[in-house]
Amino acid sequence: MAWNSTSTRFSEPAGCARAVRPGPPARERRGRMRLSANISMLFAELAMPARFAAARAAGFDCVEIQFPGEHDIEALAAARAAADIPVSLINIPRGGAEEAGLAALPGREEDFAEAVEACAEHVARLGARKVNVLAGFPPPGTDPQDAQAVLTGNLARAAARFAPLGVGVMVEPVNPVDRPGFALTSLGEALAVIGRAGHPGLRVQFDLYHMARTEPDLVAAIRRAGPSIGHVQFADAPGRGPPGTGGVDFAAALRALKAAGYDGDVAAEYLPGDDTRAGLGWMARFRALMDGHDSMNEETGP
Repeated sequence: MAWNSTSTRFSEPAGCARAVRPGPPARERRGRMRLSANISMLFAELAMPARFAAARAAGFDCVEIQFPGEHDIEALAAARAAADIPVSLINIPRGGAEEAGLAALPGREEDFAEAVEACAEHVARLGARKVNVLAGFPPPGTDPQDAQAVLTGNLARAAARFAPLGVGVMVEPVNPVDRPGFALTSLGEALAVIGRAGHPGLRVQFDLYHMARTEPDLVAAIRRAGPSIGHVQFADAPGRGPPGTGGVDFAAALRALKAAGYDGDVAAEYLPGDDTRAGLGWMARFRALMDGHDSMNEETGP
């Protein structure tokens, strides 16, 4: 259970109605990394609208939601406003309930375009600053080059659609251990496809959990991606638990992100167990590392 390379560790985890402009970073975190809660996974013991206030009360700067269109969007918008917490990112709709994205599926380009338009409405209601594109699972027998060509075109079109809204478009590589058959599984593939798409609004969604499972050197991967990183998520690996339950060197990763000039959102997207709030003992130490206080001793924290 790694805090850093000197073995300091985390504590154990004990149409569309009126638009909301994409929100600025929380004022107290301007110019610094912001700690976000993925409320599709965290606070799952609560109804979805209640998770906004729970995240704010727990000390998160912002939230992200995987698929807001699968909930009552008006209830989410009202809860977000009442909690006064920004939405950092949402996903473009994934397709059917058993699907995990449409962007790399040949023959589904029209479905993806419709998903982009639905996502634009969700952005307007929630004020999200970024959207994430999931490549999905091409049908068996699909030529990988065809899937990558479709993904390239869909990313370019999505970026062009969201750019006038001031919304960045991310694409996320997902590790093939958890998701065999996913169309985008490595950092190299993600960097290549955004290079081919050629739109300045495209970035990589760098999930430390997925990258820890696919890249032999996580710090080197961060350095390689550099300014192409547009959003960061995290969970410990291999179990996808909170920080301190696996082997990810979060101190080294956060130092590398700072050295790369990253000052955006860093989102907790882990499996929290039955009581999210009881397992937030990692937060104070993690935030200190985000702020560059990486020489803290083990006694510092909650």
